[in-house]
Amino acid sequence: MQNASVRQPDAARGHTAEYLRVKALAERGVANAQHSLGFMYVNGQNVAQDFALAVEWYRKAANSGLEHAQYNLGVMYQKGQGVEQDYTQAAIWYERAAVQGYAAAQYNLGWLYAKGQGIGHDVEQAMHWFSKAAEQGDAGAQNNLGMMYETGKGVPQDFKQAIFWYRKAAEQGYARAQFNLALRYDNAQGVPLDRPQAILWFRKAAEQGYAPAQFNLGLRFDKGQGVPQNSQKAISWYRRAADQGHASSQFNLALMYDSGHGVPRDEALALEWYLKAANQGHAGAQDNIGLRYEHGQGVGQDFEQAQAWYRKAAEQGFASAQYHLGLLYDAGSGLERDTLEAIGWFRKAAEQSHVRAQFELGLRFEGGIDVPRDYVRAMAWYRRAADHDYAPAQFMVGALFDSDDAGMLDSREAYSWYRKAAEQGYARAQFALGLRHDSGQGVQRDYEAAYFWYLQAARQGHARAQFNLGLMHASGHGAVPDLVQALTWLQQAEQAGVAAATRYVKATAAKMNPAQLAQAQCLAVGGDVAA
Repeated sequence: MQNASVRQPDAARGHTAEYLRVKALAERGVANAQHSLGFMYVNGQNVAQDFALAVEWYRKAANSGLEHAQYNLGVMYQKGQGVEQDYTQAAIWYERAAVQGYAAAQYNLGWLYAKGQGIGHDVEQAMHWFSKAAEQGDAGAQNNLGMMYETGKGVPQDFKQAIFWYRKAAEQGYARAQFNLALRYDNAQGVPLDRPQAILWFRKAAEQGYAPAQFNLGLRFDKGQGVPQNSQKAISWYRRAADQGHASSQFNLALMYDSGHGVPRDEALALEWYLKAANQGHAGAQDNIGLRYEHGQGVGQDFEQAQAWYRKAAEQGFASAQYHLGLLYDAGSGLERDTLEAIGWFRKAAEQSHVRAQFELGLRFEGGIDVPRDYVRAMAWYRRAADHDYAPAQFMVGALFDSDDAGMLDSREAYSWYRKAAEQGYARAQFALGLRHDSGQGVQRDYEAAYFWYLQAARQGHARAQFNLGLMHASGHGAVPDLVQALTWLQQAEQAGVAAATRYVKATAAKMNPAQLAQAQCLAVGGDVAA
């Protein structure tokens, strides 16, 4: 029996004739054969994969000056295959191949200069080598040149040149360039705005599996932007990208399942996609998971989990999570109550234009809640929220202009802000307008207008508006005398807790005949009152 320690001849170990032929040439010093043998070992082609032997043979060929062997040796050093990862050695070998005109080496050398890996960061050198490779038709280099012209890195910003290089790469089927070209058509940068062209290039990149393009295409079908709205197509494109780990697609899929937008509502599936996105650091998904734990939606209520997820998003600067974390600190839910921390998080969110946080700060400065009372700062925060059409803030701006304590009395300004909030359906502002027209405060007395605004507020359950409407119908003052309507509105006000309404309910009922009382009872049961 042959001793196991004795190395068998290559033929005896089952190597192919092609391998044996190449190896024989390589051992005689033929550089191309040495490179081919290295390639065989890298890819496990006709031989067991062996990165260390691949490096050995690539090095022999590279030392002979063979440019593609020099390039491949650079790749092995860059990836740390068969040798310890070494960007400096990678750059050395790439440069030897690059100066011989090897396009792939020029491209990789350009990247090392762009990233400052193994050599000093140098955008001019990156531009130089990308240009060399691009001129030889290397699509990746052409795309990178486009990006450099687009951003003005290493060259003056030039959108037309960016488009020129993106198009060259895109027409070779390079997905990233197709995506970049689509964005330029979508934003009219370097080309006229052309949404059909944008969608054409998004689709080309998406069909090659490029996740950002798939996401973008999904977004357009989701919102009906440039294409007919189609939730099923949106879901299909989102899912293709989501399955590749694209976090924004995972988040958007979760939103669709959460809302039942285009698919049957499925809270469990929504949570699954939220978690996938959140675990990749998607702040919106983290905030949504926090909300679910806070309110026990699809999971057991858990304030500690809620604050942990909110914090992950808040520390990324996500305003909604900062606001939600502030609320938990203020309530002491899931962590120790700390009003200073709460206000700190509210401020972070408010400074990013989160209107609820701005409104919250306004309330605190106006009321002196955990901060010194300061009407000027209250007004400033209310105004910032009001300028985003947030109706409660518009009302509070009006209220400060209406307040003696704030020292900002301005009846016209107050009316203007009340009107803005009232036209958005905000009941408190509608009641305030009703009062002003009823009393002639800052405006000409107008009972018809007063009745209109009281009615808008009363229909939303505003108790004092209901009371005032009842009085107007009972007395015929500013409204058609109607005891049935009067009693119905007064009873609603009484049920809502307006103490004065009880006396008027009794007085009005005493004036009514049985038929009117029965009619009022029917209206009360029906839950609606005619205008």
